[in-house]
Amino acid sequence: MVMYIVQKAYRDLAKKSAHLVGSDSIKALDKAVEKLILDAMKRTKANGRKTIKAQDI
Repeated sequence: MVMYIVQKAYRDLAKKSAHLVGSDSIKALDKAVEKLILDAMKRTKANGRKTIKAQDI
């Protein structure tokens, strides 16, 4: 399974504001990031480009 997020970075960010991270939220965030990337790729292709730009995200 490919992970798109760095779990340690996610946990460290949450820890800064005294939050904990459940394993189910890691999976959900990873799925959301994957969808974000795939949607950006679709927009890029629709605009006749191969480079994903900030405007595609």
